[in-house]
Amino acid sequence: MSDFNNRRKILKGSAGFAAAATVGTGSVLFSSLAQAQNMTFKPEKGAKLRVLRWSRFVQGDIDTYMANVKKFQDATGIEVRVDNEGWEDVRPKAAVAANTGAGPDIILSTNDDANLYPDKLLDCTDLAEYLGKKYGGWYPAAEAFMRPDGKKWLGLPLGASGSLMVYRESMLKAAGYDAFPKNTDDFLKMYKALKEKGTPGGMALGNATGDSTWCNWLTWAFGGKLVDKSNKVVLDSPETLKALEYAKELYANFIPGTLSWLDPNNNKAFLDGQISVTNNGISVYYAAKNSPDPKVKEMAADINHAVFPVGPVGVPTESHLFFNQMIMKYTKYPQASKEFLRFMMEKEQFDAWLIGAGGYVAQPLRAYEANSIWTSDPKNTPYRDSVKNLRPAGYDGKLGYASAGVAADFIIPNMVAEAASGSKTPKEAAERAQKRAERYYKV
Repeated sequence: MSDFNNRRKILKGSAGFAAAATVGTGSVLFSSLAQAQNMTFKPEKGAKLRVLRWSRFVQGDIDTYMANVKKFQDATGIEVRVDNEGWEDVRPKAAVAANTGAGPDIILSTNDDANLYPDKLLDCTDLAEYLGKKYGGWYPAAEAFMRPDGKKWLGLPLGASGSLMVYRESMLKAAGYDAFPKNTDDFLKMYKALKEKGTPGGMALGNATGDSTWCNWLTWAFGGKLVDKSNKVVLDSPETLKALEYAKELYANFIPGTLSWLDPNNNKAFLDGQISVTNNGISVYYAAKNSPDPKVKEMAADINHAVFPVGPVGVPTESHLFFNQMIMKYTKYPQASKEFLRFMMEKEQFDAWLIGAGGYVAQPLRAYEANSIWTSDPKNTPYRDSVKNLRPAGYDGKLGYASAGVAADFIIPNMVAEAASGSKTPKEAAERAQKRAERYYKV
């Protein structure tokens, strides 16, 4: 985390951050320098674009995204087709497209998928640098994912869906908690108290693209890590074993069935009243607020959010679902593709999309911290800094093919699930995860 904090300090002292500091809430005003910046790409004659993106978890996301797509079509005359797929389906389809050289022009995917096939992606350095200068700079994690060599941008960051704690205030109070625990010891005690009250919690231990990210938090909270700074796999460590022992105790208080949970399962269990606490994006709260069912809508007042507690390492170890935007190198319309992404990331469109998505996605550019969605409802505010505080899953090394492969193969969630459930001892689970990860890092 120290490297990321140092980079934050550097950015704070830069002219780009100074420009972001001039941003106000609501009607956003940028400095004259930022206003003067302008870049457009000249689309190819007859250009048509196809976009593959992950399917929405909140309806306002796709509604506003498509409204922005229409604005682009009206402004340029370029036809844009948008295909929506589940998170688990986007990744293999993107890989097929990259390997065959045919398919969508633009793909919105997750985590560090861009590092699986960097040579198949269009260089977006000019566009990324333009947007960074205009909107106060990219957060360090966004750069780590999309500019792993510190030079070439493999695509554009889109943001992240924060993996925060979502809980029922009334149920926590009934279990003796007026505030959400801030450390892992009290977090475990809370889970035990909730189970005793008949209102257990639960977090996904299946191959959930977004909601299994809590397993990264758990590993890091006790000092474990996938690799060291030289990219040597160090998962099988005393620190990881402590995390896995803790996972066993925590899992004993989960509602049954979490070993098979994918991303939709905990949402459903929470809104059905089966669980009192889980980790999730803001989609649970969004769904409750907008539900046609009066009982579910009433639940919204009882829902609140908190960041994950801090473990023995003494610092936050946040892991969130990162979203990227990739232009495939095979596209016949590279200029039109860049112009599309530029248009979608500009203030007039991006501000509206953040609001429409109800805080489901946190911005990758500092200037958008001032978006009104983060202050219009105090329960939204904890999600604002998800990209700002994000620790990439390839910690503590550099991102690349290996880190992307480990994430795509769910090695850390599988390790936690095996140890937590007792199907393997913590040592056996860590040793197996170590060997699986080494296969990627030896390539």
